[in-house]
Amino acid sequence: MKICSLLPSGTEILFALGLGDQIIGITDLCDYPEATLNKRIVCRSKIDVNKLSSEQVDEAMHKILESGESPYELDSEWLSANSPDVILTQDLCYFCEIDATTVQQHVHSITDMPEIVILHPKSLNEIFDSILQVGAACSQSTKAMNLVDELKQRVQNIIDHLSGDIKFPRVFSLEGINPLVIGGHWIPDLLQKGGGDQNLYPPGSPARRLEWQEIVNYAPEKLFIDLCSSDLKRHQREIPWLFDQPGWWDIPAVKSGEVYMIDHVYFSRPGPRIVIGLEIIAELTHPSLFSGMVPPRTVMKIDPNEALSSSGKNLASCFHPY
Repeated sequence: MKICSLLPSGTEILFALGLGDQIIGITDLCDYPEATLNKRIVCRSKIDVNKLSSEQVDEAMHKILESGESPYELDSEWLSANSPDVILTQDLCYFCEIDATTVQQHVHSITDMPEIVILHPKSLNEIFDSILQVGAACSQSTKAMNLVDELKQRVQNIIDHLSGDIKFPRVFSLEGINPLVIGGHWIPDLLQKGGGDQNLYPPGSPARRLEWQEIVNYAPEKLFIDLCSSDLKRHQREIPWLFDQPGWWDIPAVKSGEVYMIDHVYFSRPGPRIVIGLEIIAELTHPSLFSGMVPPRTVMKIDPNEALSSSGKNLASCFHPY
């Protein structure tokens, strides 16, 4: 079988199901596992998020969309020449990855029409359903069911440890800075299942922009900064903006040093590693109950004393590896 994956989460699912050798095409955003780097890139973003600030990315994205173009370039000639059997795509967010409508426009002329598998999970359980969906399309249903059973058991382990008389601190997940974006879809699910009091945004809701004062008013006791499509280096470039916002020092999480920057790959990609994201949240929210769940070089935590004596420009240096 020849499979083309046009989203990072789909690529991760395929490798987790032992289908890596059947992948013939990926996007420039697919970077895990390491074997992915040897695959042919057939879809590229027109915007380099590694070089631009969030504000610049937002401006560039809107400029492209206003022109009626897609933010992604898909190699239609390659698709026609190689005729994949299955193409994985999504219709959840046209900002983050190429969307199903654009893909269908590019493949309609292929003689042997591939099966287009559209993934659109909006909750943790729907992510598990997506894994089963890929398994069914790629003749690996049994492996997919076994993988989902294993992931669900890890989720249940978290839930079991949080039973009883345990205080759930007020938590908040920030998915974008300037513009500010609150994490949606499965993110509220992770926050609640990880032992956080998160009643501001119900699971399944789309990510949305918000005003800074909403965060100040919510007064989170734990503040997680997991910027979409951003590694920790980009987090550090973006974080000084928060320092200059009115009320930053009044937020309980800032006062107590409970502000964390987290690598986005465990949150913005709805695949098997999303359960690691849940485990990270559980440990950061309840360090007395969980340990050893945070992968190395994944999380950085603010030192409030250093932050108080620093300027906004140097705020990033006040975060240290967890």
